[in-house]
Amino acid sequence: MGEWNTTVSTDAPQGEPARRPDGEGSVSDEQWAQFIRQAEGGGADAPKEPSARARMVTARLRALDEAAAGGRRRGRKNKPAEPWQPDGWRTGPGPGARNGRSRKRRRLAAVLGFVVVVGIFVVTMRPSLLTGRLSGADPSETISPATATGPGRPTREQPFRGSPALHWADGAEGIEIPQAEAVGGMSKDEVVHALRATRQLLVAANLDPGTLRGEKPVEALELLDPLQEGERERLERALARPDADHDPLTLFSRFDPGEAQLAGGVVKTRGQMTFEAGAAGSVEVHADYTFVYPLVKPGGDEVARTIVRRRLTTALHDPERFVATRGKLSVVSSQQNVGNTACGTDDGFLHPAFPGDSPEPDPAGPDVDPYDRSEWQPDGSCGTVTRT
Repeated sequence: MGEWNTTVSTDAPQGEPARRPDGEGSVSDEQWAQFIRQAEGGGADAPKEPSARARMVTARLRALDEAAAGGRRRGRKNKPAEPWQPDGWRTGPGPGARNGRSRKRRRLAAVLGFVVVVGIFVVTMRPSLLTGRLSGADPSETISPATATGPGRPTREQPFRGSPALHWADGAEGIEIPQAEAVGGMSKDEVVHALRATRQLLVAANLDPGTLRGEKPVEALELLDPLQEGERERLERALARPDADHDPLTLFSRFDPGEAQLAGGVVKTRGQMTFEAGAAGSVEVHADYTFVYPLVKPGGDEVARTIVRRRLTTALHDPERFVATRGKLSVVSSQQNVGNTACGTDDGFLHPAFPGDSPEPDPAGPDVDPYDRSEWQPDGSCGTVTRT
């Protein structure tokens, strides 16, 4: 380090010692004599007598320089003093900054912990959310008849006790339409209309309280194309005078109100709906749904269940290409499998058997699980249901 010059420079602010470049020596005798002569002549550059403190500081600085010079002569490597640096400048941020990051980590850990806890809580309360996603299985189709029965019999308050339909959708909520797109020369809007109309037909024919009580299903009939040859007349005839050749049960679910009534207001539903291009200028909609009806006798409390599975194909035709009414459906095909109804009756009603009824002779047909949607029972067969 350079020494402090004890003279006052006119360029420096009053009261501050002016710095001298490093390496310059002390004032020589000739310079001092010159200063004396200038002082005697009143020159402005005459030196002033250093103060006692200035002399002490100067002496200490000279002593430090001499010590450093002696160390260099003896070959020692003295490390020069380093300028001031902030605390911890080599080792990272100080305690305050570290605490800030620690707080951030703690907040992140708290958020992650909350998500994990919530996830565990949800799976604990609804384990099917996890097991169902992993297996991809339909609980109603994999449960065995033995475990499906469950403890106790169904009641008016719990009409689906012991049934795999307990966790199925309620009524029309179980009939969902797929996302539409243009097919068969029909626009997307026309396909949407065909899907919605088919859904309305399923609801009116299988869930409407009036239809279930055996009343004429007017709303369902209004959805059908009156120009479809023979179909509307056939259904009208079947509803008015049913027989073996004119059976309204091919499209409608109906019970004799003097024999069986719906227990509660809920019918359970499960199935699917698809569509495809029909003949040029038409779209066909395929519906495959199972309906589970809980029933009681009039004035009784004993509950029975009848299960109806329907396969229905409808079509919407372009009236510019077909003899058809715009917006009306044509019935292409209709099939049904029914569990827990009497065989051999042609009166246009379903006839459930109740637990307290007198047993009837077992039919010669196979044992059938009406909840099994993996296979379709042949038309005309009559067997024994393994569960209801």
